[in-house]
Amino acid sequence: MDPLNSKQLKQLQHTLTVSKIKLEKQLLINKDSAGIVELDQTLVGRVSRMDAIQQQSMVVSTRQIAQRKLKKVQAALNLIANGDYGFCRQCDEPIGFLRLSAQPEANLCFLCQDKADQQN
Repeated sequence: MDPLNSKQLKQLQHTLTVSKIKLEKQLLINKDSAGIVELDQTLVGRVSRMDAIQQQSMVVSTRQIAQRKLKKVQAALNLIANGDYGFCRQCDEPIGFLRLSAQPEANLCFLCQDKADQQN
């Protein structure tokens, strides 16, 4: 596989930057929703409390996923800045443009990702 050309690299950098901005906004918006659920038990029934706790749990889970993805996106942007983006961290071979187009934060080529998935 060939390394990324400058046009491909700029396209992926733009995609990563847009993703970073969206994730940061998402984390900022649902920050308050992830806090501890406090309800006046005299005004809210058991089902409402359970529903509020479940919604809060889903927000926490969504935030954790967004935080992990944001870390990966930021790591990819750092690799671009260092000139090391687009190479597999396992075998050091170029990661294909199609793979990076689908998942720009990917840091493993298809073969190494497949091996890693089989080990888990």
